[in-house]
Amino acid sequence: MTDAALAAMAREGDAEAFGELMKRHYESCTRFARRMLDDRDDADDALQETFVHAWRGLPRYRERDAFSGWLYRILVNECRRLATRRWRRRQRFIQDETLVLSAATGDGPAAVDLRDELQHALATLEPPLREAFLLKHGEGLEYADMSRVTGASVPAQQIAIEVRHERS
Repeated sequence: MTDAALAAMAREGDAEAFGELMKRHYESCTRFARRMLDDRDDADDALQETFVHAWRGLPRYRERDAFSGWLYRILVNECRRLATRRWRRRQRFIQDETLVLSAATGDGPAAVDLRDELQHALATLEPPLREAFLLKHGEGLEYADMSRVTGASVPAQQIAIEVRHERS
């Protein structure tokens, strides 16, 4: 069954259909939130709020939009809210580190160290740059999809990624 069909059923009050949608998208949403927020508790909070907003917002979901994109827009906004609040609390500046995405996968001590380095480097980025970087390189979205998810223009997404590469 398609996401659109499940969303239509959920819109009519079918909690099991909504549960199936959440199962389908939970892993990718969790991955994004944890990388974006670099804190398991904050990520869990963002996910919970995202799913609550999605359930309540189902009447506004339009089938012409991909459900995953619609859900990511909610998640991105929730992560922004939490990241911005935390960023303001910290108000500190940290030097950027070189990111090595290809080493962020795999097993063993070296891979764990590199994943830790990657997560630390991501934590140094301002929330909008981290968001753009993760959507492009972590989730593999195209700039047009990133634009629909974030509300930022395609050129703004490209500039965020290009600036990030120039700093590395």
